[in-house]
Amino acid sequence: MPKFFVKTNQINKNRITLYEDDVNHIANVLRKQIGEEINICNMDTSENFLCKIKEISKENIECEIIKTLKSETESSIDITIFQGLPKAEKMELIIQKCTELGVNTFVPVQMERCIVKLDTKSEIKKLDRWKKIAETAAKQSGRDIIPKVENIINLQKLLYSIQKYDIVLLAYENEKENTLKNALNTVKGKENLKIGVIIGPEGGIEEKEVEQLVKAGAQRITLGKRILRTETVGIVISSIITYELE
Repeated sequence: MPKFFVKTNQINKNRITLYEDDVNHIANVLRKQIGEEINICNMDTSENFLCKIKEISKENIECEIIKTLKSETESSIDITIFQGLPKAEKMELIIQKCTELGVNTFVPVQMERCIVKLDTKSEIKKLDRWKKIAETAAKQSGRDIIPKVENIINLQKLLYSIQKYDIVLLAYENEKENTLKNALNTVKGKENLKIGVIIGPEGGIEEKEVEQLVKAGAQRITLGKRILRTETVGIVISSIITYELE
């Protein structure tokens, strides 16, 4: 059963009101009727509810809370992907699949070899699109949060951000020895981990960028003998982090 997100101000005692896209999805896509049940999550508190539909109109849907649900969807591991800005729709795929895998935050990064250069208007449009994809993927996969999609940053801001994490992993094709598993072993057993993952764009990361990132505290890692596409790397790393540490 897909999950729907609301804010605290949409909850009044034992009633929840849904608006706009949720109304269309519930009434026209899922074709839910009065009396049927849906799952709703308070995105401000991550509290989950089983609800019964009481009223349906074009503007809103009124639901009654039947009971509070216990959810164990979210991991204690907080993963942020710093993604070198890819071209075309690759960022959409990265956000969709990594949201399903439990990533909490996506930060697009303008790097030396990024082909894409967005002006302010295009950036705003892209960010709106990416946030919508994160929301849809969170609903579909039953997440208790909608992952954040941050504004595009440059390398200098990324260097400053590294210190906020317990470990920052830099996927680099020229690294031959330090595996992802080895790097994760250094933080195994720690609670409430904050993990940063840095992934280059299609052309990879410039050597001088790698040097700066390592100097700031990032760990170079290898993902094996094969070179993966940029849109594949985040999916692989997120999966392995979950398997090894969750």
